[in-house]
Amino acid sequence: MKEERPFHESLTPIERGILTFSLMIGVFMAILDTTIVDIVVPKMMAPLSTDLYGVQWVITAYMTASASAILLVEWLEGLVGLKRVFMLGLFLFTTASFFCGQAQFLEWMIASRIVQGFGEALIVVSAEALLFSAYAPEKRGLAMGIYGLGVSFAPALGPTLGGWITEHIDWRWIFYINLPIGIFNFTLALFFLKDHKPAHKLRLNFLSYFLISLATVSFLIVLSRGQKEGWFASDFILYLSLLSLFSFLLFLLSEMLSKNKLIDPSIFKIKEFVVAFWVYCFVLGFSMYQVFYLIPLYFEKLKGYTTLQTGLVILPMALTIGFLSPVAGILSDKKSPRLALYIATALYLSVAFLLLPRLNYFTSKETALLYLIAMGAGMGFFFAPVTQMALKKLGDKTTLGVSLMHYVRFVGGSFGTAFATNDLQRFAVENFQRSTEIQDTYWLSLKIQEATGWLSQFAYQSEEKAKAMIYQLQNLYALSDAFGSTLFFAALWALFGSLPVFYLLWEDVRYFWVKFFVRRRPAESQEV
Repeated sequence: MKEERPFHESLTPIERGILTFSLMIGVFMAILDTTIVDIVVPKMMAPLSTDLYGVQWVITAYMTASASAILLVEWLEGLVGLKRVFMLGLFLFTTASFFCGQAQFLEWMIASRIVQGFGEALIVVSAEALLFSAYAPEKRGLAMGIYGLGVSFAPALGPTLGGWITEHIDWRWIFYINLPIGIFNFTLALFFLKDHKPAHKLRLNFLSYFLISLATVSFLIVLSRGQKEGWFASDFILYLSLLSLFSFLLFLLSEMLSKNKLIDPSIFKIKEFVVAFWVYCFVLGFSMYQVFYLIPLYFEKLKGYTTLQTGLVILPMALTIGFLSPVAGILSDKKSPRLALYIATALYLSVAFLLLPRLNYFTSKETALLYLIAMGAGMGFFFAPVTQMALKKLGDKTTLGVSLMHYVRFVGGSFGTAFATNDLQRFAVENFQRSTEIQDTYWLSLKIQEATGWLSQFAYQSEEKAKAMIYQLQNLYALSDAFGSTLFFAALWALFGSLPVFYLLWEDVRYFWVKFFVRRRPAESQEV
């Protein structure tokens, strides 16, 4: 049944406020779980009777389930409406959180995380589509700024909250904490959330969905496990890569031959969506996800901070993101999404190229804190304008657009994390080898003798310990420089992702040049 008027016109201010509150609780809870679990993975090994390689499947299972479920939301929206999709996501996520907390062995945990990841996908896509539709066009920038609190603020807050819970309570409470929040939000949505169901219904192309899901799951497992398995030296990684490639090719063939397409290709004819899609993939996925991954490693592995100390240092960046996301949304509404996006791009690229690569072992805590706050400003300004620009011309394709944006966030983020892991290790090894090649052996032998003489007063085998100490120091310097190089490469991905933004800027500059200078000259000559 067609709606007689737009969804945002059917809501009272109180209903819109309740809808926004409920949706943001769900999104914040779901996305927070993506980074908060990363912190406690090492503490799960003994209780789940597994090793580091096995426990990594806790993250991989969640990620692959979420990516697979995202493309189902548009079909479910036409079937039962966005309210029921959101509530189904809450139910699955909350129930799975309980079973994650109860897990006694690895297989139990992985199965629960798959269900939890499926629920997370339903929550984030349905919530964004509902929130965008619930606000008038002139206020959708603010809506997306509010939504940006969950997408950007929650991942940055994860290390702080995860560190506090693991150090003061127990790692299982990172799952149990979702229970009261999920139950409260489910009840709130059940009685007070107004439904929004589109007039159109879609028939799900099961073949295309199966093929793209198979390609996505295989590909994400390759990216998450490749480093540990030795990439293409491993038959497991090689076979999965081929499976992903051929599944994707068969998906393209299925879409070309089918009249009932899983993804409407006409969405890619909308210039603003394509620009936002590109930016979302490379700036958010390939670059920002590298920063989210590397910053906690920098403080814990290089600076020697505890998990809680790391979280507290990152907290100001998270607060900056949370504060500036609505500000960017208001600016998008009052002026233009393009203006806010230009500011975000300038801020992020400046910090990514000029400040973050300077982080090393000797960087003071205060200096690192200022760098991260500046980075938070760039991230905070990013989400609202790019999302508003992507969705404003989609109409009944809004849910499809949201699904594709989150899908590319998962894939791009997996690429970014894989690149960060590989680059950090590669640069550390190269730096270590280079320092070994150029070092003065005579000077080194003198330093070893000095250290041996000092250590002989306190311990046996002082010469071996002196060599080990020099080795560790050399390794520390190599890792310190590797962080700067890896962060610089992350900035290059952001620059590549910003190319469409530069194109839009060129369009605007050319438009204003023609409007204010070229057209004014003939008028002036006529007056003369």
